[in-house]
Order: sequence, then structure tokens, then C-alpha cells
Amino acid sequence: MRGVLVILLVSLMAVMVAAGKEGKNKKDKTKAPKSGTECAEWRYGNCVPSNGDCGAGFREGSCEQQTRKMKCKVPCNWKKDFGADCKYRFGTWGECDATSGSRARTGTLKKALYNAECQQTISVSKPCPSKTKTKTKGKKGRGKEEKI
Repeated sequence: MRGVLVILLVSLMAVMVAAGKEGKNKKDKTKAPKSGTECAEWRYGNCVPSNGDCGAGFREGSCEQQTRKMKCKVPCNWKKDFGADCKYRFGTWGECDATSGSRARTGTLKKALYNAECQQTISVSKPCPSKTKTKTKGKKGRGKEEKI
């Protein structure tokens, strides 16, 4: 009888621990912490890295007379022209312009994070490649050569 009771107690504790871990999801970090009075219109500023131009930092939010700070991260490959909070869908790169030595593509706004003010369309450019890359497709190590 005691053995059954101990097994039942241990399994109940395991279920409670598992349920506690389920509630803590890593993706919930971006959600604002709950406070006593709920505010519907939170306005967040840009993510400001703690050191340098990218990496971990903080974002400040305000609503009515409440303010809060949230952890955030600026990717190190972000484009300074349009910021890390504006996400765009880009088309293919255009042809190389011989006069400027660059090629361009445009992007349309896909998502504005944290109510960021983003341009609807943007254009970015990059230098043309100096050489045209050619791929040779040869057989490497396929089969053995016969000896005569």
C-alpha cells in the first residue's frame, strides 16, 4: 500500500513540474510584463544596443503615465538605413549599371515591429561583382581509370 502511495505521489510531482516548465516558453520574452493596470496602446522606441552598433540592448515603452524597459537584440547584419524594426520583402537584384558601378533592388514593407515608423518602399544598392563567376562541373573521383 505504501509503495503505491509513494509511486502516485512521485508521478503527481513529476506532472506538476512538467506543467510548470510548459508555461515558461522562450518566445514569451518579447511580451511585455503584466502590471496591475492594463494599458492597450503601448508605444515602443527603437532597440538601443548596450555596446557598439549591434547585440543585446534595451527598448523603452510608454503608455499613459507608465514606462517599462524590455530586453531586445539588434542583429549585427542590420541595415542602418531602415533599422532593425522594419522588415521588408525584397525583389531580385537588378542589372549592373555601368555608369555607377552598382546594382539595386527595392523592398516593400512586410512588418513593422513595436509600432516602428517605417517607409512603405525602400531601395538598396550594392557594388557590381568585379568578376563573373563560372562554375565548372567536372567529375571528381568518379570511377577508376583502367590500366593498360
